[in-house]
Amino acid sequence: MLQSIRDGSKSWGAKIIIGVVVAAMALFGVESLFTLFGTDPDEVVEVNGDSIKRQQVEMEVQRAMRSGQVPAEQERELRNEVLDQLITQQLLTHYAEEGGFYVSEQQLDQLIVNLPEFQDQQGQFSTELFRNRLASAGYTPLSFRDELRVDIKRRQLQQGVAFSDFSLESEQQRLAALQRQQRSFRYSVLTAEDLEEDVTVTQAQIEDYYAANSERFERPEQIRLEYVVIDRQEMADNVEIDEQQLRDAWRNRNDDADRRVAHIMITFGDERSREEAEAAAEQALAALEEGESFADTAARFSDDTVSAENGGDLGEISRGFFGDAFDEAAFSLQEDEVSSVVEMDDALHIIKVTDIDRPPFEQQREVLREQLALEAINDDFNQRVQQLIDESFAADDLQSVADDIGLSVERSNWLARNEGSGILSEPGVMDAAFSDDVLEERYNSEVIELDNDRRMVLRVAEHREATQLPLEEVREEVEAAVTAQAEQQALVAQAERMLESAEDDTSIDWLNADGIAREQQTTVPNSLVQAVFRLPHPEDGEAVFDIVELPQGVALVALDEVMPGEVDEQSERFVAQMVEQLRAQSVIQGLIDHLYSEAEVVRR
Repeated sequence: MLQSIRDGSKSWGAKIIIGVVVAAMALFGVESLFTLFGTDPDEVVEVNGDSIKRQQVEMEVQRAMRSGQVPAEQERELRNEVLDQLITQQLLTHYAEEGGFYVSEQQLDQLIVNLPEFQDQQGQFSTELFRNRLASAGYTPLSFRDELRVDIKRRQLQQGVAFSDFSLESEQQRLAALQRQQRSFRYSVLTAEDLEEDVTVTQAQIEDYYAANSERFERPEQIRLEYVVIDRQEMADNVEIDEQQLRDAWRNRNDDADRRVAHIMITFGDERSREEAEAAAEQALAALEEGESFADTAARFSDDTVSAENGGDLGEISRGFFGDAFDEAAFSLQEDEVSSVVEMDDALHIIKVTDIDRPPFEQQREVLREQLALEAINDDFNQRVQQLIDESFAADDLQSVADDIGLSVERSNWLARNEGSGILSEPGVMDAAFSDDVLEERYNSEVIELDNDRRMVLRVAEHREATQLPLEEVREEVEAAVTAQAEQQALVAQAERMLESAEDDTSIDWLNADGIAREQQTTVPNSLVQAVFRLPHPEDGEAVFDIVELPQGVALVALDEVMPGEVDEQSERFVAQMVEQLRAQSVIQGLIDHLYSEAEVVRR
């Protein structure tokens, strides 16, 4: 749910929902969640003196990848798009803050409303829903709140800029008239099969095209890489965790889970001395040890008559409900365990935990196994990383380093500067590969921190400079391009000859397209329809003829009639709204382009 909110967070309404999450978490005090990634990462871009960190980029990339909406093979393109988006957000944030945009704590808090997305089945606000959704999105309450604050400022700025531009009523009417307009025309498509003569190309044409388009036939500078990776997750996958460890971790992880408790309360003071209360408590404990049920013992001994009638039941509690002493006893017990005597507020209590509100063990098994495995190999991981740092710095190769640490050396195919895929597309990897020390001096790279769990060192195995591919190597590609170009030119010339007598030529095989609208779904090629709507209106019943070049072929077209079309208010309102949105986007993009032109953006 929250991931889908993040995916759709370009809308103002979605930002309001995010605000509800943040504000509610702040008010309910759920501050125990951890950030998705670790400490200060490397800087990838500096925008007007402020840094964008690698882990900011990775966080957004991983959220998008987890959503399932981005194929794995598009991860590199996604990473570049995310980085550009973060730069834009930084520029807008600077501009908004310089303009004095402000969001108060009260405004954030007021975003807590009765949204069904965050209510339980009874329509009540659920802290558990916030807890789960915030954690799954990789936020702490404070980081989420901070992001909301700056995001609202950006939205305020963009809305203000967008509303500063508008269209006139006459413009809207003209747009509606153009939108509803329809045209009737005839067309005949010519392809290479319709050529009157076969097209042949000469060696000179091939050589001329090759020379004129030399940039199309260049092989860029390329390298082949060797690299080693230490992967914490991969190490953890090989760790065996036994059943008892999992059970113990499950209990420990849920020590603070809400629980249902019952108690026996024996008061002292005016009617009973402390010593008498202690004696009664000892008698109650003795009865329980002898096998008497907690409910019967509570009915006999407890001064809390209301709960005693229900077996001593106090209902479900969270830590902090009854004070430290009560919590220390109640939250140290497992299900069906009974405490010793606990003193609190002039009363002695015997506490029993009857139920713990924690996820089933099997539901958490895999998460617990992963957590314990990562903890088990954490020291080994850090030691191996340090060994990689030490040995790769002085080594003349990677194989010896890999053998000492127990790693395998991976090898890439030939790669240009922007061609890394998979792990080689991670931020900073190809930059390191093409750095002077690695490319020119042939040193091993410094250890590259891909994320919290992976470290890499690479070196250049082979290097070849950018070069012009010889004609013989690309002859088929060149000849195909020259042939297609020559065929198109021949089709245009043939269509021009036909155009001279098109009005009276009965041999032309016309196809009719009657009453076609601009955006109508039709079998007529879209590029042909768009070209027809650019032709002038026919006059005195005389058709307007023209030639339209298509991606593959040429069309001879005759525009016969232009009709005003029928009024469709719903469609025209939609078009008018779309135009206003496009106008607003254009204005906002103009601001962004201006901010880019004035900004100092340094990519690392």
